[in-house]
Amino acid sequence: MSKPHQPIYDVIGNGYARQRQADPRWQRQIHAAIGAADSLVNISAGAGSYEPENMRVVAVEPAATMIQQRPLGSAPVVQATAEQLPFPDKAFDVALAILTTHHWSDADQGLQEMRRVARRQVIVTWDADYFAKHFWLVRDYLPQVVAHEKGLATLNKVAAALNPQRIEPLLVPADCADGVFAAHWAKPAAYLNPEVRAAMSGLALIDDDVEAAAMRQLEQDLQDGTWQRNNAALTAQVEADLGYRIVIAESDASTLAKHA
Repeated sequence: MSKPHQPIYDVIGNGYARQRQADPRWQRQIHAAIGAADSLVNISAGAGSYEPENMRVVAVEPAATMIQQRPLGSAPVVQATAEQLPFPDKAFDVALAILTTHHWSDADQGLQEMRRVARRQVIVTWDADYFAKHFWLVRDYLPQVVAHEKGLATLNKVAAALNPQRIEPLLVPADCADGVFAAHWAKPAAYLNPEVRAAMSGLALIDDDVEAAAMRQLEQDLQDGTWQRNNAALTAQVEADLGYRIVIAESDASTLAKHA
């Protein structure tokens, strides 16, 4: 049975704030990538993870389900889409987008809007090819995710649109607090929990039957030791490169020196 095709965070958004807490190590790296700035717009901001507190922040979020989960005292939010940002040119120093460009209906338009409204762009995305080869859940249990991701606006699309100054790897800690798709690479049994999986957009459009079969196989492999034998090298790692990347770009060359 296929999952419903409606705005994705109106489908998976319930409980999102519980599962997707900001990881402090990711927060430090993302804030370092943002750099010195006075103002920031957070595009498709969700529940507000990783928004800095030392500058003026405005959030943009299309899904009411997500807006309702923003904590009291968080930045003001405008219900709008990335493709039609309701701001004048260069209204912000930085435009931030975290693991969201792949959901936009027109990623090229959204990325150009980020360039229009801010001088600096910081996008967290992932290298889909690297992800497919190095993340055991996709490689060994859910190869269907690979076919779906080939058409998504991930690293290649973002880099082509923005011509970034640099791209940084965003390593996933073994105890990652942010329940992104690859967060539990070192704790495979976590994926057997439906509530954990429900907050992962990487699974949102996979057929229920395919997902259920993969989880049954994973559970069996954990019980008989197959997973442990196949992934023995992971036990010594405290963090892993699973393809997540921070893309940092400038739309105004005159600001490059400020952020160097």
